[in-house]
Amino acid sequence: MTAHLAPPFAALTPDTLLSALEGLGLPVSGSLLALNSYENRVYQVGLDDAPPLIAKFYRPERWSDAQIREEHAFVAELAEREIPVVAPLAFGGETLHSHAGFRFAVYPRRGGRAPELDRADVLEWLGRFLGRLHAVGEIKPFTERPTLDADSFGEEPLAFLTGSDFLPPDLREVYLGVARQALDGVARCYERAGDVAMLRLHGDCHASNVLWTDAGPHFVDFDDCRMGPAVQDLWMLLSGERAEQSRQLADLLAGYEDFREFDGRELYLIEALRTLRLIHYSAWLARRWHDPAFPAAFPWFDSPRYWQDRILELREQIALMDEPPLWPV
Repeated sequence: MTAHLAPPFAALTPDTLLSALEGLGLPVSGSLLALNSYENRVYQVGLDDAPPLIAKFYRPERWSDAQIREEHAFVAELAEREIPVVAPLAFGGETLHSHAGFRFAVYPRRGGRAPELDRADVLEWLGRFLGRLHAVGEIKPFTERPTLDADSFGEEPLAFLTGSDFLPPDLREVYLGVARQALDGVARCYERAGDVAMLRLHGDCHASNVLWTDAGPHFVDFDDCRMGPAVQDLWMLLSGERAEQSRQLADLLAGYEDFREFDGRELYLIEALRTLRLIHYSAWLARRWHDPAFPAAFPWFDSPRYWQDRILELREQIALMDEPPLWPV
């Protein structure tokens, strides 16, 4: 069941990595610390007589140069407006670099802790910055980055899984049937929401991509930035039972609407977007299985139990998508 493809980062040795940074004129000390990242490879790199930097090596063939540069330009645009993001550093006027077949970017190191999402003041603070981020995001569209929609996050990933051999034979038809039902539910949610605005988003705004300090939050890892509805950057910060999620959303929007009006119709999309993420995630694991980091980190993926759990999860989502939104629209 493992795809026979060359490991994408096999040639990214420590020597290659350090040579790439030395090529930018950086006085590397030889100290390297691998950071938690599966899609790309990210390292803290020690420098002689200077604070460490963060080097991000992009997964080959995932994004085009134009798409990466558009990500960098968006983050720079946010930073210029004093929105707390971590933007790549420029060397010779360029933020995207290449060495030995790998593309990479260098960032300042910014520490922080996970945000306390059970606190109303923290959620309101996050909401203010997300409102500002989206106010910039709606100024103009991406022209190179993709759009988050039912095709790209649902139909296409499901088609990939259908054509793969990752689904256990005895569960294959059950999973595909339930996933098809779930996507029908997604379509109904989009119909109820109507024609909501698409804007430039962070795209993957979960708690691990927000670092908190005494000065407040800062957003990291815009690797998945794309066009989509504003609620995509809000719903992943919600957790718990329905009443708790309603309270959390109210706190987020209390800050958000200080800077940008939120279209309440997008509440119909929360469970639909959650459903799309579940289908997309399974296909993402399947696509990346030839990368040795994935079987090591997700050993349970290649098992019947994984797919049994996904079937139950999608059935729950089918029911949730037919429930009213978190509050009346």
